[in-house]
Amino acid sequence: MATSDQSRPRAIRAPTIAAIEEIALRTLESLPAEFRAHLGDVVLIVEDLADEETLDALGIDHPLDLTGLYHGRPLSEKSSMESGSPPDRIHLYRRAILEEWVETGVGLDALVSHVMIHEIGHHFGLSDADMHALEEAAG
Repeated sequence: MATSDQSRPRAIRAPTIAAIEEIALRTLESLPAEFRAHLGDVVLIVEDLADEETLDALGIDHPLDLTGLYHGRPLSEKSSMESGSPPDRIHLYRRAILEEWVETGVGLDALVSHVMIHEIGHHFGLSDADMHALEEAAG
């Protein structure tokens, strides 16, 4: 007896790097203008997993334990006299985000937004309370 296509479970594909990046960019667009104005030079990089060097530097044993990372110096520590340094970067790690998404049941958009705002908070040197307030303002 043949089964219909409707009775078969549909294959679910994990969101791609491009899908995670799209959510992160929407998060950037939702930030208040005074924050967006200071993010123009920050580079967004979405990768599957953090590399071993990054994990070792942070003392993290498993790559699925790191969802995002800010590389750079907070704005409050920068000088207008600096030049030649690489741009600040926000890394989002897709597989770790997806793992947390599955484990927690939090919506993917909300989770990516949370991780993104946390990393943006490091760029601005914000406290955890300020990061939560920024998340509320963006939401």
